[in-house]
Amino acid sequence: MLSFIGSLLFLFFTAIVVVRFMGKTALAQFTPHDFTAIFFIIAMAMNPIDADSIGKALIGILLIITLHLSFARLSLYNHLNRFLIGEPAILIKHGKLDRRNLKKSRFSLAELLSSVRSQGYSDVTTIQYAILEPNGAISVLPKPEMMPATKEDMSIEPDYQGFPMALIVEGDIQHEHLKMIEKDEVWLKHAVKKAGFTGVRAVFFAVVKDTDHSLIIDDGHGTIRSV
Repeated sequence: MLSFIGSLLFLFFTAIVVVRFMGKTALAQFTPHDFTAIFFIIAMAMNPIDADSIGKALIGILLIITLHLSFARLSLYNHLNRFLIGEPAILIKHGKLDRRNLKKSRFSLAELLSSVRSQGYSDVTTIQYAILEPNGAISVLPKPEMMPATKEDMSIEPDYQGFPMALIVEGDIQHEHLKMIEKDEVWLKHAVKKAGFTGVRAVFFAVVKDTDHSLIIDDGHGTIRSV
């Protein structure tokens, strides 16, 4: 029984690591090679598991359910979430493709273009941001003039409102986003204290716009302040 449980645990974690390594595209956009690879991974992982009795089968089911619920619980913690689920990646920024993030995410240009076309955007230059989410989905934010009932239709010059970027999530500083707006921890901590909070740990969520660097801070208990 101990050998059965050990094999089950080892193969379960191995399968998770392998699918995670395959990238976000394997989770949402099943190309023929994605589907075939995942099918074979599951088949090979299941083959060594010999549940030759009802007792082993029940223990195996309960163990997998427990592991699944544990992973779901752990993913609620921001510092573990990036390792368990992954982080979003910007693939298009201000109408320009980010080749580095495309390569890093193992997301082909053909797949990206197909995905944005399916959402009604045939021209990449009309997209403000296209973000590859951890679950493999593509979120598209069009440029202001391309949104429904645009200011352009009313002969009004559209103003870029800025893209909101999370700087603090559940008390943890998002260092990559700080780098993107060319700010550091000192600036962020000063802004947090200026807003009346004792420190970063007291902040549940803080978001900044990349235009004027205006900061909106939420303590998660109904208090929202702007800096």
